[in-house]
Amino acid sequence: MTDGVFEVVGTPEPAREARVKQLYELGFTWADLEDEAYWIDQIVLMRRSVYEELETASRLLWGILDKTVRYVHRKPDLYELLGIPQVLWTMLDEYPLAEPGLISRYARFDFAVANDGTIKLLELNADTPTGYVEAAIATPWVLERAGLPSRNSSMKDLVAAAWAAEQPEAAACVAYGSHLEDSGTIEALVRHSGRDMACEDCLELWFDDGYLKNKQGKVISRMFALYPKEWMAVDDAGEAMAFAIETGRLALFNPPHSILLQSKGLLAAVWGLYELGLLFDEREREAISAYVLPTYNKPVFSGSFVSKSMFGREGGSVRLFDDEGRLELEDREGFDSSVLFPSVYQKRAELAKIETAEGELHLLTGMFVINGTPCGLLGRAGGPITGNASHFIAMGVK
Repeated sequence: MTDGVFEVVGTPEPAREARVKQLYELGFTWADLEDEAYWIDQIVLMRRSVYEELETASRLLWGILDKTVRYVHRKPDLYELLGIPQVLWTMLDEYPLAEPGLISRYARFDFAVANDGTIKLLELNADTPTGYVEAAIATPWVLERAGLPSRNSSMKDLVAAAWAAEQPEAAACVAYGSHLEDSGTIEALVRHSGRDMACEDCLELWFDDGYLKNKQGKVISRMFALYPKEWMAVDDAGEAMAFAIETGRLALFNPPHSILLQSKGLLAAVWGLYELGLLFDEREREAISAYVLPTYNKPVFSGSFVSKSMFGREGGSVRLFDDEGRLELEDREGFDSSVLFPSVYQKRAELAKIETAEGELHLLTGMFVINGTPCGLLGRAGGPITGNASHFIAMGVK
């Protein structure tokens, strides 16, 4: 248990195997991975007032980042600063921007919420967030069995609304059927969408005369893909995919401009515009001052800071530096994408520490934004860098 903002409640059930089996039947098939307990069978509760501030901050930041994308759009010098691969520039220029608030319909903020309630935005995954099954299925199930309400109950309906608008014909991920997390994620999204559609393996899709086809040769014209768009710069089929989107033969969901939201360089753009007194109104400036960490394209800090690739995922490429600017800790588990993309440098923020059955862990607070609405908490607990070795813990509100 911690004082104040977070409280860890419950103790792991002795009959873990039975609970893991029930979660498996619900679609959460990776509660245990290779004899390791990914899911911590406890609950962390956030103080209600902090949750309400987090929800408000998410709405404000969503609007600020949307506004910044529109400022960056069609400016190649800013694309370069954001690390956007050049193969995507024409696609981004020519593809129509979505209406305000819907550049991405399926996204997740990652926040550092400290033990004193201070909220700081670490990053936004606006392109291919995972954790949906944990937040939309496992969290409500765990909380319900403890007699507690969940703030995540609207996620399914918002997914259905998003997919009704985008109308994908197929959903795809890499290694569908063998990669448990990605496969389970797209299956859950398809199920919650209410649409009758097939799940595909990206490795079995191919382009023919500018059209995307599955292994049976059927053309796919609208697709949800758990496929990071920056990969188009290094994949053999990247140029073909960009061409298919540019020419209207393929519509991707999330839409192409979600890569502008995805780039961690966008936070550097927000901070730079804030420091220059440009673009933002007074309320937006107050939100940036309160919730956005100073972020730059160069390591200009006098105190402790973090470096990470503009397209790093699952902790890969993250390096923590101390007050003297010396390397203190780096993630060695995830893929270091800083070898492919430029890095950003961000002031360090404090993650809350919680006492769990797995020991004292740092808590990362995720907030999903689906169809433009903040709607679902995701708790992950691990080391100072939240990577592949972190745990999932259900999160609710006191």
